[in-house]
Amino acid sequence: MTPANRNVDSAETDEFLWLEDIYGDKQLDWVRSENSITEDLLSRTGFERTQERLLEVLDSTDRIPMVSKRGGYYYNFWRDAGHPKGLWRRTTWESYTAADTEWEVLLDLDALSAAEGTEWVWAGARFLRPADGTSYRRALVVLSPDGGDASRYREFDVVAKAFVPGGFDIPAAKSRISWAGEDSLYVGTDFGPGSMTTSSYPRTSRVLRRGQELQDAEPYFEVPEDHMMAVVQRDQTPGFERDIAVDIIDFYNSRTFLREGGEWVQLDVPLDVTVDVHRQWLLLRPRNDWELDGETHPAGSLLAASLADFTGGTRRVHRIFTPDAAAALQSWSWTRDRLLLNLLRDVSSEILVLNPADGWTAEILDACPPLHAVDAFAVDDEDEETGNDYWLVSTGFLTPSTVSRGTLPVGGEAGSEAVAVKSSPAFFDTSGLTVEQHFAVSADGTRVPYFQVGPEDLVLDGGNPTLLNGYGGFEASLTPAYSGVVGRGWLERRTTDAGGAERRGVYVLANIRGGGEYGPAWHRAALQENRHRAYEDFAAVAQDLVARGVTSREHLGCTGRSNGGLLVGNMLTTYPHLFGAVSCGVPLLDMRRYTKLSAGYSWIAEYGDPDDPEQWDFVKTFSPYHLLKEDADYPPALIWTATSDDRVGPVQARKMAARMKALGVDNVWFHESLEGGHAGAADNRQSARMHARSYEFLWEALTGGLG
Repeated sequence: MTPANRNVDSAETDEFLWLEDIYGDKQLDWVRSENSITEDLLSRTGFERTQERLLEVLDSTDRIPMVSKRGGYYYNFWRDAGHPKGLWRRTTWESYTAADTEWEVLLDLDALSAAEGTEWVWAGARFLRPADGTSYRRALVVLSPDGGDASRYREFDVVAKAFVPGGFDIPAAKSRISWAGEDSLYVGTDFGPGSMTTSSYPRTSRVLRRGQELQDAEPYFEVPEDHMMAVVQRDQTPGFERDIAVDIIDFYNSRTFLREGGEWVQLDVPLDVTVDVHRQWLLLRPRNDWELDGETHPAGSLLAASLADFTGGTRRVHRIFTPDAAAALQSWSWTRDRLLLNLLRDVSSEILVLNPADGWTAEILDACPPLHAVDAFAVDDEDEETGNDYWLVSTGFLTPSTVSRGTLPVGGEAGSEAVAVKSSPAFFDTSGLTVEQHFAVSADGTRVPYFQVGPEDLVLDGGNPTLLNGYGGFEASLTPAYSGVVGRGWLERRTTDAGGAERRGVYVLANIRGGGEYGPAWHRAALQENRHRAYEDFAAVAQDLVARGVTSREHLGCTGRSNGGLLVGNMLTTYPHLFGAVSCGVPLLDMRRYTKLSAGYSWIAEYGDPDDPEQWDFVKTFSPYHLLKEDADYPPALIWTATSDDRVGPVQARKMAARMKALGVDNVWFHESLEGGHAGAADNRQSARMHARSYEFLWEALTGGLG
């Protein structure tokens, strides 16, 4: 029996366990060797040209600079060719709406990286709300040293445009940090042994006062080690200041606490209910049906209550949204006097505007074309003049994104319809292309929607190079979106078939179970022992594309990242007969050891616990690393990852590729970016290279270019 054929139900018999040493010299030598093989393969294709065309999109100065309002300024983070690491900057509304926006640069990450000798990657900023009558000035700037989740928090003065001398500076870790006041922070970080959960996130939140050493921060909130993480935030809303703590047990269960009289008081709701505290209101969204005071509120509904009444014992709620078979709530946003609900109805957007002062009456915001995604959210609910203004971001597969702004009417005040403020240019030729929605029938009879983007005159003879994308996990929804990268990387591509006919790329997005397109039930249907349903759904879409004549096995490829990498890893091992090529990015693949790698323990609620023998019985059925077989007819596969990914980690991809090669599979390639984190790229050039690598590999494999 060769090592590659041994049972690997335990780490002791895993012959590629040595690859789990992420930064070992031997391991990185193996990575560099495999990288050179893949890079040599792609050097014989149009990879360089594809990379440059995608980089043009990512570096375009005509892209929409998305902004967030703080006080009188609009803040934006921006990367382009001249600033690959990026600029944090701000402008006024008048300048933002002008043809040539003038930006005030606050922080130049390229200059900072050069000065400090660290390749900083932007991870956001957290503002301190100023005292009334004063302007926003202090922020915590969050910077990752390598693109991973571990980040350093540093206090920054946006007026002085500099880090505050002697200000707060928390070393890089997987932290959760927020302002507690002008001179204090709530800090969840790595304080040493016992301070992080098994999931690799903070299990404590402590009060750090200005001038204190980090180790002297005072304990404030703590969760058990086997929970996911502890989070504490200070609600800075004027008139509603309060401390809120959340014990995140896992992705779908948590406990919320309010600080009262020096003690933490838990809100009396089931663990699976999402909680939102806003001003005097409490919003509750159950993931399962919830019986409260004799009434059953369905999973995915949204309930509203007076916070004071609810915590005082009067648990009367208003059900302000009820899902149905086609519609699900995706998100919500408060303006000063209204509540915006973003819905999906058969994966097309619908927006409701609710009026809490009038018994939560609802009206549809008429701004959502079919087969498009539109998202509405408040501009700044605390602003006296613009508190009921809202952003409207609309996009479609063939429709460049547009950012609009409008005002919701309140009482006798007049509102305004949303007016376009910024629009993205067209980055690829959409002439002759169309978007269609179809439904495949899965193995258990469930109808599964998918979008198809391709030529209007598509010849249905099975000869079209087709790329199928999916995710199917964590209640995340995949919706229509304009992407110059997809357009140039796939939809604009052309090839000539054996008969001399021109073929164009077809792009397909599958809305399989495990996602959130139809609410919690759609997600719950593919959890743990039912995980196979997500894979059956994806396979059903592939089979439907073939049955309809869109493509055939030799011309159908699939791609997915992270949980989507697990998805296509299962396509590779369980459904290899359906696909001509697979691109598997930053993936989970070894489901026997995933809980012991990086942040994997936090995903037990999604996949199950492989250390529980009864659960391992079903987990192993979707563990691609353990499903590999000798002499199987695997399609060409590219497995790619990033060394600095501290969420999934690179080792699962390494081991999968190594095992396939040990089994004699000669059409598998591996590539590992040496930086970039879970996103796989730390700047635009790296991102262009990552996308080009995947697209070029798939196109060549599906059109005969790999030989």
